[in-house]
Amino acid sequence: MVLAAVVANPHPALAAAGVRADRIKDVPDVAGQWYRDIVEWANTTPGIVQGFMAHFTDLGIVLLAVTWLLVFRHARRGPSRLMAMTLVSGFAVVLAYGISEWAKTYLDAERPCRTFSGLPIIAQTCPPPGDWSFPSNHSTIAFGLVVAIFLASWRVGLLVLPLAVLAGFSRIFVGVHYPHDVLAGLLIGAAVTLIVAALLARPATGLVDSLREKPGLGRLLAAQGAAPAVTRPAGRRGR
Repeated sequence: MVLAAVVANPHPALAAAGVRADRIKDVPDVAGQWYRDIVEWANTTPGIVQGFMAHFTDLGIVLLAVTWLLVFRHARRGPSRLMAMTLVSGFAVVLAYGISEWAKTYLDAERPCRTFSGLPIIAQTCPPPGDWSFPSNHSTIAFGLVVAIFLASWRVGLLVLPLAVLAGFSRIFVGVHYPHDVLAGLLIGAAVTLIVAALLARPATGLVDSLREKPGLGRLLAAQGAAPAVTRPAGRRGR
């Protein structure tokens, strides 16, 4: 079988690291090679680059979350549909994170920094056992937030897209995720946010319309001078 062939002829990158291919559960051999190549390259970069990436792996998520909050603030002055889309997509990001976390605990994929234990990583310490690798929660949140921002403002979404890409790549750079962990997180974050927004945007718009008339929530969901909801005139019935 394929596994037997891989065990008999381990990839050179894995053999050089002293890692048997059959010890890497459910990980394509090429993923191990890419991980090793990126981490080895990361160790040759200047210290200022390593320090930046080590901090940006979390800072990128913070910057994206702050951007979403600014988009939410702007949506308070917009029509109800814009506010509804912003709220629904924000909820979808939380849901995407929950799905990603469930997948991690269900699949139990080992971190590459434990598999390649002899390879120095920028993160210095590997996440503790039980904090699994696949998919990447950071990437799920980052790309979910980017899609949420895109749905409210495509211009701002384009502006912050590089932040999400860099945040995802930083997880490989610092040595705590395989490339396919990041790709899976990207797909989960983007897909869940798009699907939930498509399903809930219309009913959420009606809910925002009614809540904006309430004294308390109205001030949270609509700034003074906010654009009124756009209502379409009912069409004439055919004779």
